Order: sequence, then C-alpha cells, then structure tokens
Amino acid sequence: MKKKFIINLALLIFINLLIKPFWFFGIEVSVQNRVGTENYGFYFSLFSFAFILNILLDAGINNYNNRTIARNHHLAESHLSRIIPLKFALAGIYALVVFTLGWIIGYSPDQFRLLWILVINQFLSSLILYFRTNISGLQYFTTDSLLSVLDRTLMILFTGLLLWGNVTSKPFRIEWFVYCQTVSYTITLIITLIILLSKTGKIKLLFNFGEGLKILKKSYPYALLILLMSLFNRIDSVMLERLLNDGQEQAGIYAQSFRILDATSQFALLFSVLLLPMFARMLKLKQEVNSLVNISVSLLMVAALTLAVTSNFYRGEFMSLLYHQSGPFTSKIFGLLMIDFIFISLSYIYGTLLTANGSLKALNILAGITVVINISLNLILIPRYKAIGAAWASVISQGFYATGQIFLSIRVIDLKMKYDLLFRLFLLTMLLIVLNVVGLTHINNWIPASLLSLAAGLVLAFVLRLIRIKEMVNILKEDSQS
Repeated sequence: MKKKFIINLALLIFINLLIKPFWFFGIEVSVQNRVGTENYGFYFSLFSFAFILNILLDAGINNYNNRTIARNHHLAESHLSRIIPLKFALAGIYALVVFTLGWIIGYSPDQFRLLWILVINQFLSSLILYFRTNISGLQYFTTDSLLSVLDRTLMILFTGLLLWGNVTSKPFRIEWFVYCQTVSYTITLIITLIILLSKTGKIKLLFNFGEGLKILKKSYPYALLILLMSLFNRIDSVMLERLLNDGQEQAGIYAQSFRILDATSQFALLFSVLLLPMFARMLKLKQEVNSLVNISVSLLMVAALTLAVTSNFYRGEFMSLLYHQSGPFTSKIFGLLMIDFIFISLSYIYGTLLTANGSLKALNILAGITVVINISLNLILIPRYKAIGAAWASVISQGFYATGQIFLSIRVIDLKMKYDLLFRLFLLTMLLIVLNVVGLTHINNWIPASLLSLAAGLVLAFVLRLIRIKEMVNILKEDSQS
C-alpha cells in the first residue's frame, strides 16, 4: 500500500512540475505584463481577499472527509449526500461574509463586480477539492493526480488563446483572465463529479442540520489553522491596496514576486503530502522520527537555500527578464520573498509533523500569534515603505512561525536537534555566497552564472553529505514493509 501511494505521489509531483511552471511563467507572467502592474494589483488584492475567507467554504471538511473515506470506503455515498448540501449552505455564508466585509472596508462598485466572479470561482474550486477528497479517499490516486492539474491545463488553453490566438482585436483585460478561470473550474467540476458518481453510484441529497454541526465540530481545528495561515500569507496585498493611495499599483508590484514564491512553494507543499502519512504511521507505532525529519530538512533546505542565495544575487536580472515593469524596488521585494521560501519549507516539515501528531491546539495558538505579528508589522511598515514593507513583514512573520514550529516539535515530540546538520547547512550557504561573488567577478552573462550557482548547490549538497540517497531509500523501504 505504501509503495502504491509513493508511486502515485511521484506521478502527482511530476504532473504538477510539468504543468504549473508553464502556468506561472507562460500565463500569469504574460497576463501581468499585458494588463499592467496596477490592473493586476486590482485583481490580485481582491483575489487574496476572497482566498483568505475561502476557509468558510471548506471549514476543514476536506481533511476530515479524506481521512474518513480512506478508512471507511462504504461511507462515501452517505457523506456525499450530507456534505454537498452543507457545502452550498457554507457558500451562502461565505458570500455574505465576503460582501459584508468588502462593504465595510469600502470596496468600489468596480471591485464588487469582479469580486462576484471571484466568489463564484472560489466556490467552484472548493467543490472540486471536496469531490477529489472522495476520489483519493477511495484510493484512486492516479485519477486524482490527473484531476489535480485539469483546471490549470484548461486555463492555459483558454487564456493562451486570448493572449496569443488572435481571437480578438481588443487589448487583453484582467476580467478575461477571471472568466477563463470560471469556465475551466466549471468544466473540471463536471468531469470530476461524473468520475466520482461512476465510483459511488447515484446519491440522494439530504440536509440534516444536526449532522452538519457534527461534521463541522470535528473539522473546525483544521479550519481554524488554515484560516490563520491564510491570513498571514495573504493579508499583505489586501492591506497594501487599502492603506495606500497607490495601493493597486503597490499590490501589483508585490504580486510579481509573491507569485514566484507561490510557484516555488508548490515543491515543498507536494513533498509534505508524502511526509504526512509517513509521520503519522511512525508516531502511531512510536517509532523515532528524527532521521526522517533530518533527511527532509536536508533535501528541502538544499533546494531552498540554493534558490534563495542565487535569486538574491541575480534578483534584478531575473525580474527584468520576466516583467516589463520592474526596477530596484521590485527586485528587493523578490529577494526578500525568496528568503521566505526557506521558512515556508521548514514549516511544511515541522508543521506536517505536528499535524500528524495531532498538536493542532499548539499550532493554532502559534499561528494566531503570527497573524498578530504580521498585521502589526504591516500597519507599521506599509505606510512607510509600501510593498517592500509588506515583504519585510512577511519574512519576519514566516521566520517566527517556522522557528516556533521547530521549538514546538522539540518540546512536544522530543525531537533531537542535530547540530552537525545545522553546521553543514550554514557551510552550504557560505560556500554558495562565495561562489556567487566569484561568479559575478568572472562571468559576464548572468544566466550561465545563475545556472552554475544552482548546479553548485546540488554538488555541494553531495560533498557536504546533506543529500544521502541511500539513507532515504532505506527509510522508504522500511516504511513500506512495516
């Protein structure tokens, strides 16, 4: 069973790495360049606002449902009958909260017109994710892997036609990008539902208020954690747009770098999917998890540190390559947010470990404190330093959250700090800095210099014994045999 799961996870990672980089570098960057920084900031701040409140659509149901169906396949039909009406009820609450808060903070009629479509898109996306939890819970991992990129594939097709297909003589508008998302989500939802019904048979929708409350009671700790994390991950662009006179432009500038951070973080996110069941089983069997944690830290930190160091040395060149409207201000934000990737990677390891251990109360308290820190810093730094102030607020907040998770893991799970690993990671960082300084001096073209830096990070990882393939393979074999 473990072998089957890991093979399908590898497929999931491969498909996502195949589709999502093209989605970001080919589509999102092109859309941003076509509509301009201010127009994209107009969209991005509204998207972030709708995304933060998305947890009202999920309410932790997806995690709860996935675990339940995986353990009891026969419950799939009854859960669908009860949860689908519940999801529609939650959609009504979500829409009411979004528009009420939008009215309170003073959104304009133009913003409300786009917000309506974004609310519909969030609901469609939430339903797709819920249906997919049933498919993966029923162990159809390959099907779920393909469905995971279907919406993005359709968006690439439809948005690509509007960008480069000469189907219209009018300039590309940000609203078209949102409409493409709506069409893509709708098609994906229909296909996902058809596949799911072929596995479960017909369902009869039943709304039971008492049953709905029971489901929400079981899922709310996960919902709260997701909400708090969404706040300190996404509130920056909303506050930029609201606090500044040129807020839409500043949100667009911030979005240029944030979207790159979001794209790179997908690697760590997918990796955490593998860690969660492994950590959960090892903790249940009271096996030590130190070795797996250390290997995970080694693998992700090699990638994060190499990318962060290289990105900061060539931040201006990279942003100029991607965007038509960029400058020193933009590149500084990019450099700071790539440091964020280090902390986010650590969070995906230690946060996954604490989640597998059931330490949700501690995680929620830590996330709540992080939200307070993030919002406070944004209120102080954004009026003074604009988008770069939001970037500093993000780095400090993510650093606090990741550090807190490490200390919680040491205290709650009795992890042992491996100081030689920390030293080797520090040594990797110093050597990368030295190599990049040398590269700047002796290599005129930044593209080969940056590629050599990335390759050097991988080579140094083997030299410093940060990557030990044999040890990782042995742990996977032991896990699959247990």
